[in-house]
Amino acid sequence: MTVTAGAELADRVRAGEALACARLMSLAERGDARFPEQYGRFHAELGRARRFGITGPPGAGKSTLVERLALHWRAAGHTLGIVAVDPTSPFSGGALLGDRVRMSRLALDAGVFIRSMATRGLFGGLARASDDVVDVLDLYGRDTILIETVGVGQSEVDIARSADLTVVVLHPGGGDTIQAMKAGLMEVADVYLVNKADMPGLDRLVAQLTDILDLRDIPHELRPPILTSVAATGQGVAALAAELDRMHAERAASGVLAARRAANLEKRVRRLVDGRLRQDIWETFGLAGTLARRLSQPGPHSAWGLAGEILDIYRNARPSESDA
Repeated sequence: MTVTAGAELADRVRAGEALACARLMSLAERGDARFPEQYGRFHAELGRARRFGITGPPGAGKSTLVERLALHWRAAGHTLGIVAVDPTSPFSGGALLGDRVRMSRLALDAGVFIRSMATRGLFGGLARASDDVVDVLDLYGRDTILIETVGVGQSEVDIARSADLTVVVLHPGGGDTIQAMKAGLMEVADVYLVNKADMPGLDRLVAQLTDILDLRDIPHELRPPILTSVAATGQGVAALAAELDRMHAERAASGVLAARRAANLEKRVRRLVDGRLRQDIWETFGLAGTLARRLSQPGPHSAWGLAGEILDIYRNARPSESDA
């Protein structure tokens, strides 16, 4: 693909061509060097889409909830992009096919574009790739984007945190509160949703969440509401959608949303810089081999000493600003 072809690909995405959208996403996921060049041609157009993160422990009913939310917003005239980050292996078919099976009522709707991403086997950083995929959906003209992640690791939490608003989905009887606290999910929530509210233990879980919020120093206007739902039947989904609509509009008007997007952009730039530096250190300058050779020599070895040696070699080997 030439530079001209790359520009044409972005134009085709902008024009609403689904195949071009999928191809541009694939470049982003592979960490293809052609993606940043294309990105520079459309980044100024981004930011129109609302971005909602849906995260929580396994079994909370997130995929069912995402499908119900998408159906609700489609009925209201919105176009949807859905990014489903699945922790399963791509060889199992879970990440590639499972979400389309679970969201079967959306699969044939041209107003909904579903992209599944597997956490294993993805070249480059997962959080970086998901940011890029969401931006492609924004370019594609989707006005509402749902990012579904399983809140089990730092990468998944980072992805959810990069949204305009994040819904943490829990369910009664699963030990969700402790699990979510360990995963760092409690801090990223803009809305708590207790799904499967027809199960025993609803009142207890809501009380636990209320106690946790009471202990945190959160301005009243930013205190996450606690909502309930039974996504399997659709109960509570309209109320959640209305709350997200309201919160997004209010935060856009108050400047809170702009501040959050600026903070997210800073984190994203730091991730990109970190990724480039890691690639430079270990691949471009071949220091992975240097480390392997040092470790093959008789020990004992100092981790701090070896790290300092690697960094010294890198600093002395890279071109200085005057040489650039």
